[in-house]
Amino acid sequence: MSTLRTLIGSGRLLVVPGAANALTARVIEDCGFESVYVTGAGLANTHLGVPDIGLLTFSELVAHVAAIREAVSVPLIVDADTGFGNPINVRRTVRDLERAGAGAIQIEDQTFPKRCGHFAGKTVIPTEEMITKIRAAVDARRDDDTLIVARTDARAVAGLGEACARANAYRDAGADVVFLEAPRTEAEIETVAAEVRGPQIINLVHGGVTPMLPERRLSELGFAIALHANLPLLAGIKGIQDALNTLRAGTAPGEAQLASWAERQRLVRRAEFEELEARYTTQEGTS
Repeated sequence: MSTLRTLIGSGRLLVVPGAANALTARVIEDCGFESVYVTGAGLANTHLGVPDIGLLTFSELVAHVAAIREAVSVPLIVDADTGFGNPINVRRTVRDLERAGAGAIQIEDQTFPKRCGHFAGKTVIPTEEMITKIRAAVDARRDDDTLIVARTDARAVAGLGEACARANAYRDAGADVVFLEAPRTEAEIETVAAEVRGPQIINLVHGGVTPMLPERRLSELGFAIALHANLPLLAGIKGIQDALNTLRAGTAPGEAQLASWAERQRLVRRAEFEELEARYTTQEGTS
């Protein structure tokens, strides 16, 4: 398995869709993507049916990461929100997520409870406090290939200049990748690319405040990762709604609206498990 450090070091833009469960991660890998983003917002939406306002617990996140790690072989970038507490909590967060299979662990500088990066009303902790969390995260990892991603939400709170300054401070504190959330215009994206040092993530939230620039332009600007954290979730919601509305209207959904039975079984590796079942099945009466 290629590590995220290797993929980022290639110099090309890494496009990473988000998954809120193991099946979605399987589809992402099956479609040829080289990494999966374990989205905290998606987990809150799908697992709890609630908005992204900090309600997902640490144990719920770890359990989902472990399940997704078992389902796919590509590296996982895990959204750990604010790190679930102070620097000591962050140490445990990194250790447990790394053990569960995270290839990169993202923490952000919002206060708790956090909000979706594209919601209004966000607040952030002091830069110095976030730096202590980053240092704790870097110290806690056991594998140098595990990346620490530092996200700042300061653009919405204190302006773009402060957000860029924070991103650079977080990089200096040891973050491998920095992530300035929610720039609002193409000009702001260009400023972030020019002023923030080191590998960067750009988050392309469909329906959010950041303009959807083409991959070619993002690559020219030098971004390392383009996240599409909510695209599979939005596509899934729309597909479910279309099929159920067809059914509610009195007509069974057609093949064009549905994956086939065979495709479903292929994605969940039914044939592989049948082979395992056959391997471990013994004839009656044998020991």
